[in-house]
Amino acid sequence: MTQVRTVDGRIAGRRGQETRARLLECLAELLAARSYRDVTVIDVARDAGTSPATFYQYFPDIEAAILELAADVVKEAAELKELAAERSWAGRAGTVSATELVNGLMDFWQEHDSILRVVDLAAAEGDKRFTRHRMRVLDAVHKALSTAITDLQRGGKLEREVPAAATAGALVTMLAASAAHPKSFESWSVKDKDLRNALIRLVTWGVTGKKPTTV
Repeated sequence: MTQVRTVDGRIAGRRGQETRARLLECLAELLAARSYRDVTVIDVARDAGTSPATFYQYFPDIEAAILELAADVVKEAAELKELAAERSWAGRAGTVSATELVNGLMDFWQEHDSILRVVDLAAAEGDKRFTRHRMRVLDAVHKALSTAITDLQRGGKLEREVPAAATAGALVTMLAASAAHPKSFESWSVKDKDLRNALIRLVTWGVTGKKPTTV
């Protein structure tokens, strides 16, 4: 088990680490069930079968505990790079790459929706700690797409006037926003499958500059 410390700097023992892990587990469950603003230290401690005083031994506040959960999501997000890096985007392969990227990112967002929702909210409110986590989630995909666009340009398969970093940023932001707001698409009677197909087409166009094959 990874060594962790209490708020006052003491190294937590095995039972302490288990308690801390349980507090984080209960916090994650509460975030999945209700608004972040409605989750209190008392709620988390009660669900974990301990006291608020114990919670404060490990976290100075709710935000600090959520940042721990967000850090775990960031670590998993590093794998998203594989969805776009070192892939062929030329010809029909472009649509295949776009399909795997869209489905992978959408699935990731749905799996971690409760945490990413809080990260987005706090980042939008100007909390730089959460902004950094949000950018780390997106950075791997952004860099991979930017490199893919640059590679196509070097190979003469895409106009050099296309701004690689800006285009990649626009595409990643579009994917993240679409994944983060499923209720909006539901209100427009847009099915998940249709949304993904639309995103695949847009990503293919954005990266390759060419019309995608049938999705």
